[in-house]
Amino acid sequence: MVTELVEPAAARHWCDRCGEPADAGGHEACAAARALEPPRYCAHCRRRMKVQVVPTGWSAVCVEHGEIRG
Repeated sequence: MVTELVEPAAARHWCDRCGEPADAGGHEACAAARALEPPRYCAHCRRRMKVQVVPTGWSAVCVEHGEIRG
């Protein structure tokens, strides 16, 4: 059986672009870059994700928390 991890955005502890603590502030550049780029780090556990970009979108996989697509 496959279960999906669902947590509110407030429960995320790490920036999904730079991997630094999300509550540390100074992530305006990360937010701007994320408008065009896929996430690089898991926002739940800070692991570097395997990212694949294709012409129709992207997918990012965390070994602990699974896959997200955009």
